[in-house]
Amino acid sequence: MASKDESSYSHVLRYVGIFGGVQGLSILVGLVRNKVVAYFLGPDGMGLVSLFNSTINFISQSTNLGISFSAVRHVSELFDEGNEEKIHHFVKVVRAWSILTALAGMLVCVVAGPLMNYAFSWGDHTLHFVLLAPAVGLMAVTGGETAILKGCRRLRSLALIQVVNVFVALILAVVVFSMFGQTGIVPVIVLMAFVMLLTTIWYSYKLFPLRLRGCHGILGEGMDMVRLGGAFVLAGILGSGAEILIRAYLNRFGDLDVVGFYNSGLMIAVIYAGMVFSAMETDYFPRLSAVVSDRTKMCDMVNRQIEVSLLIASPLLALLIVFMPVVIPLLFNDAFTPVVAMAQVAVLSMYFKAISLPIAYLQLAKANSIGYLMLEAIFDAMMVLFVMIGYYYWGLIGTGIALSFSYFSNVLMVSAYAYVKYGYRVSISVVQLVAVQVPLGIAVYITTWLDNDWIAGAIGIILSFVSMAVSVYIVHQKTGLWNALKARITSKFHRHD
Repeated sequence: MASKDESSYSHVLRYVGIFGGVQGLSILVGLVRNKVVAYFLGPDGMGLVSLFNSTINFISQSTNLGISFSAVRHVSELFDEGNEEKIHHFVKVVRAWSILTALAGMLVCVVAGPLMNYAFSWGDHTLHFVLLAPAVGLMAVTGGETAILKGCRRLRSLALIQVVNVFVALILAVVVFSMFGQTGIVPVIVLMAFVMLLTTIWYSYKLFPLRLRGCHGILGEGMDMVRLGGAFVLAGILGSGAEILIRAYLNRFGDLDVVGFYNSGLMIAVIYAGMVFSAMETDYFPRLSAVVSDRTKMCDMVNRQIEVSLLIASPLLALLIVFMPVVIPLLFNDAFTPVVAMAQVAVLSMYFKAISLPIAYLQLAKANSIGYLMLEAIFDAMMVLFVMIGYYYWGLIGTGIALSFSYFSNVLMVSAYAYVKYGYRVSISVVQLVAVQVPLGIAVYITTWLDNDWIAGAIGIILSFVSMAVSVYIVHQKTGLWNALKARITSKFHRHD
């Protein structure tokens, strides 16, 4: 039987794998959906879908007060206390604020419709924005219900919801767009938001049935949640502003092609990283929120999450660097070949993100909204400055170097802040793992400098498998998953006998 620590380690590994797999499935189905949309709608329709989605997402994120994230912390604490009366009451608070933000978001979407219409260079889309308002409201309510499920650790339900939504979105796109073409864009967006709400409340209402009695005057009880969520929203706005500044600079001192290359290289690194880090908000943050008052448990949980993130990410990041010359033309076309070198060095930034992200969540788990906002603002400023300097001196590859240096600097910054503010200590096992996997990743990148592509590829693949061997060995040593898998296979053979 595994020890408590081993069981916790196995838990982290299991759910990083589950949500990473769900994210990977979402990406694959999303690629198919994009092909379908492109076939039925053409380039103009694709552009319309992109603008509508980006607009309502912006309105939603600006008006939902971050409740989909900040509510998780308090729900998680009450869930661990086991006080049924308190948790049922706070669920009412979350739902009341979700409805309020839903109404506010819908109103903003309707009022801002004529202003948003200036984003389009053809036609009058004011009516479209009015008709999209329900989608913004539905997204706000869904966010609140999702936070409740996260706080109560309903991880399998959340994974299943994501899978169902991905396939329903594909079916809706095929059926509606094949019948109505571009006329079906707005209905599909609203219908998808409605389906996401239905799949979410199917589980959340079974857990906490909807009760309207006793809701009068409870909004004031959620102000701490709103303050933390507001900091989360502001941080997102700062991040978006930083990206806008970077793209404006690259367009000013380069051209639109450079902006396109930068976007593509960044997307390749971030999409894969999203598969590994997708479990952070769903699984890790609720568990961290429940133990932050105990420094020993807090440090153990943060260090364990860093280890698991590195164990899973490192081998695949190394392989991504090696096969980037194949991946880029496959996902885009041969015209994007200049982005290969930039994307390869930008992948290194994800090693540092795997280290910094679990530590950064401490600010949110501790409800330190000012500290979180300050660290995010400093990081965004550093990234803008480094990318500008990198492009000025070394061109496109300089932006990749700048991204990696930004994330490395962020590791130092968040670690120092957590050390001073919360007494966080990096474990010896994390230091040892970082000392092995990060240099291996850098070594794989250095092989890309070799003139002979075959030799570079061969050495890179060998180093990637060394990284994989290290991860497999540590997983074997620290978890009971390996023995459990062998036992399951053995039992199947015995049954067949």
